[in-house]
Amino acid sequence: MNKIEKLVSDLKRFNKAYRKGAPLITDQEYDALIEKLKEIDPQNSFLNTVEPEIFEDKKEVKHPVPMLSIEKAYTKERLERFITRVKKEAEEIGIKNPEFTAMPKLDGLAGRDDGKILATRGSGTVGYDITELFEKGLEPIGGRGGGLGEIVVVNSYFKKYLAGQFVHPRNMVAGVAAADNLNEFAKTTFAEKKIHFVPYIFLNRWTGTGEELLENSEKIFEELAKKTDYPMDGMAVCTQDEEIKKYMGATANAYRWQIAVKTKGEIGVTTVKDIIWQVGRTGNITPVLLVEPLHLSGATIRRITAHHAGMVQNEEIGKGAVIEVIRSGEVIPKLEKVIKKSLEFNMPVECPSCGLKTAWNNDFLKCENYNCKARIEQRISHWFKTLGNADWFGIKTVRKLVKAGYDDIKKIYSLKEADFVNIGFGPVQSKNFMLSLITSRKKNIEDWRFLAAFGIVNLGIGESIKLLSYVSLENISMATAEFLENVEGFGPITSLSIAEGVKKISDDLNYMLALGFNLAKTPKASEIRSKTSPVAGKRIIFTGKMEAGTREDMQIKARKLGATIQTAIAKNTNWLICGTNAGASKLNKAKKLKIATLSEKEYIDLLKR
Repeated sequence: MNKIEKLVSDLKRFNKAYRKGAPLITDQEYDALIEKLKEIDPQNSFLNTVEPEIFEDKKEVKHPVPMLSIEKAYTKERLERFITRVKKEAEEIGIKNPEFTAMPKLDGLAGRDDGKILATRGSGTVGYDITELFEKGLEPIGGRGGGLGEIVVVNSYFKKYLAGQFVHPRNMVAGVAAADNLNEFAKTTFAEKKIHFVPYIFLNRWTGTGEELLENSEKIFEELAKKTDYPMDGMAVCTQDEEIKKYMGATANAYRWQIAVKTKGEIGVTTVKDIIWQVGRTGNITPVLLVEPLHLSGATIRRITAHHAGMVQNEEIGKGAVIEVIRSGEVIPKLEKVIKKSLEFNMPVECPSCGLKTAWNNDFLKCENYNCKARIEQRISHWFKTLGNADWFGIKTVRKLVKAGYDDIKKIYSLKEADFVNIGFGPVQSKNFMLSLITSRKKNIEDWRFLAAFGIVNLGIGESIKLLSYVSLENISMATAEFLENVEGFGPITSLSIAEGVKKISDDLNYMLALGFNLAKTPKASEIRSKTSPVAGKRIIFTGKMEAGTREDMQIKARKLGATIQTAIAKNTNWLICGTNAGASKLNKAKKLKIATLSEKEYIDLLKR
């Protein structure tokens, strides 16, 4: 495994661990690795995602556009790097001294109100329908349909009337969003219109240069806080220039033109009461520490993720261990370090779900039993979450189905309304389940989402899109490891893993395809690539202002001709196309790496030939 593959592998591992609530490194360390990868191979960039809130009894809602996460800056140095990056890329398109905007980062429950449905952020792709909150008294600032925003309680009201009843304002709004029945305090707060849905477009803002922002960041935060009667855990900083936004774009999980400026967080010490072990879809057995209640950043902490089994073993964490915990305004508190090791330290030798012997894979303890009940439940749950168009199938429902013997997707899709009733569901619920399964087949979804829903290791949404641009879903079984290695971004280890995973689910895939899912096909690379195009297969960067059209227009045309568009110079870049006011840093780097540079006229002449 070369240096880039090792870095990508580590980032994937860290990202998956974070999504499961078991972060292995700090946000600052993760951001540093991301920046390192962008420098050496900009085609393999990943960003952090937050662990979503889950409302098991609420209807799932697929977001029309993913609600992306946001990078975090805990230091001025990190903010400075962000400002430098924005200014650098702005100069590449002829914009000097771009302005920045800062607004409060509310500490509530993120959501989206389209005027009909209010949905939580959830996983970013799929959220939960909590529209009923408006009927309970949720106040929509600016009226319904405000778009993206946050559910928050008025801060001054909370401090005066509710601080003794709820540990933290965010706990309260998350609680009322999930609850079917409200306590008297929540009912009164709703009745007095003190719980609001605040669209981001209505928040107070500061605007100025990057230098002003960096020099006065603390003062700016204080001024925003004075004008904001809602809980805050930082401020969101971005560029407002639409041209810069388009140029900088986004990774799979976050927009590159914005960042959250946050404090490091509050640290506390507590004692471990016990450890429970949770089995995930891929077999990883994750330790969760049950601890003596600890108050941090306005929340009461009772559960801490212990990262992985290797840490539990190496640090001898068990009942009686004393640990240091940090919470940086996040939903998930993190284990910082072990102060005192446990005298009652034990590692499980059997899977807590199926009872079979466990195995080690580096620092991870694994259940290698593919038919382990917990793994089956997580696989089925992953299917419905990723597909995003079948409501009602939360983890409690899935567990009940698996217990009744319906332990794979094929069996579940064979169920009739009467079968659900026989399992023990009510008649109305059973009808909803049946209609949901029918809808999931009839409603148009992307074929890459369908493939990713099978949960093949190393084949997430981004990888599925990439793979299906080279081979159709119907012929996916032909994707051997050798074939995959020829797809850009798939190394030998990843290719072998995906090929084995595809082979394992081939029967299930063919069965589900035969059910007639309404799939939108991913455009094939060959369909957009002209065999006679001089740029086919080339990696190209456009810099400066173009005369023949906007830079975005040039990029779109180049893609249609088969080129791969990059935004940062790398060793594998073929050409740097320079318009007027071309970025000096790109020119210097291209010269250093001996990458060919073409003027816009030379590039257009090349296309004509």
